Amino acid sequence: MEYADQVDVFNVPREADRVLASSWLTDPRLRAMVANVRVHGMLEVSGRWPDILSPALTVAHPVYVVSEGDSTETFDGMDAVSRFYGEMTDAGLHVLVPRTEKMAVSDWGVTFESLLSQTIPGHLMHVFGEHVDDESLTYVMEMRVSNVWHFTEDVKLIGEHVYVDRSSRIVRPAAPGTVVTPEMARDALAPILAASGYPPVA
Repeated sequence: MEYADQVDVFNVPREADRVLASSWLTDPRLRAMVANVRVHGMLEVSGRWPDILSPALTVAHPVYVVSEGDSTETFDGMDAVSRFYGEMTDAGLHVLVPRTEKMAVSDWGVTFESLLSQTIPGHLMHVFGEHVDDESLTYVMEMRVSNVWHFTEDVKLIGEHVYVDRSSRIVRPAAPGTVVTPEMARDALAPILAASGYPPVA
């Protein structure tokens, strides 16, 4: 059996950290957009999606558009985006970690391309249209994903346009002892978020 490589949750902020450390990125507004993306990613993987939708990070009426293959789904408004995050988090499907990532920033927003790994319990693989032989295992689904995020002048997220390359999907079981649970991801990222001004939820 071929197992997936272990997911490294510390990759979540790594590309944003690289961009923020670049000597060319001196514009305060551009830096603030990258910092927004950095914190957003860690909050999402930590299951702390209500913090993402706070007025500090996101507009009151965000719009997310997710395209995969010939299917496009739009989440229009705070209620729809909240359901998107809430359902994913309640199911334990929010451990989405880049293996590799490249990011660019402009005056309108941030775009990044990732080779993304999603940790999925075997009994939920059917949600993604995948059949697995052993539903008792945990699987890692790897795929190429491009994100285009638009921001306001005062650096609030307007919305995400997410493009998933369905043909790049690879599903492999996680090796024994290497599964990163949502709780483990949350605990690992908590000190980094705290240093960014986001204390743990009581």
